[in-house]
Amino acid sequence: MTYCVGMRLDRGLVFMSDTRTNAGLDNISTYRKMFGFETPGERSITLLTAGNLATTQAVVSILEERTKAPVDRAPSILEAASMFQVARLVGQTLRDVIAAQADVGQRADSLFNATIIVGGQIKGAKPRLFLIYPEGNFVEAGDDTPYFQIGETKYGRPILVRAYDRKMSFEAAVKLLLVSFDSTIKANLSVGLPLDMTLYEADSMRRGTSRRIEADDPYFQTISNGWGSALKTAFDSLPNVIL
Repeated sequence: MTYCVGMRLDRGLVFMSDTRTNAGLDNISTYRKMFGFETPGERSITLLTAGNLATTQAVVSILEERTKAPVDRAPSILEAASMFQVARLVGQTLRDVIAAQADVGQRADSLFNATIIVGGQIKGAKPRLFLIYPEGNFVEAGDDTPYFQIGETKYGRPILVRAYDRKMSFEAAVKLLLVSFDSTIKANLSVGLPLDMTLYEADSMRRGTSRRIEADDPYFQTISNGWGSALKTAFDSLPNVIL
């Protein structure tokens, strides 16, 4: 399992993912689930992946190969004319990989399924964010749905629902996501540190601040401990039920 979030703000886009993969409690590994494609000054694209590791690695590898040399006459993610076309390309690649691996063809509920968040900006258009399903189809983030989660989503969703604001700063958005990830990590062993984070400033056409947040990161520890204390304080301040 995994946990990834792509968030749309007025200021730009924020991406965060964990790095844990596991096939049982005694088989835990760390793999990157965030990938970037960029032509500085012209486009910047970020992918977040969740699901079957072989599937997601195959999709990313195919997309990367196409940026270096033509493969099967398929277009490159760095040549697509719009973010909509980027989403179509990623969706088609995901669908093809799943169909090639599954015993009975393409099945969204197969062992090989995966979902992908893709977001970014191409010069001349606005930043856009998409959620791509195993079938290859996708939906776009908008004012009513300004962020996407994939993987183990339920534990980290409540804080996003309550505290998200499209006008918030990057600093506030990162703090919000760290609380969301901390809640998920504490509730589910299949999600774990380190975390990868990338910011994209609208109209910059290049990746912004990117960093890996390790378990001993001082700021993460401050957020984790502070959020736990704040929750207990808030709980204690609520009136008791009258029995």
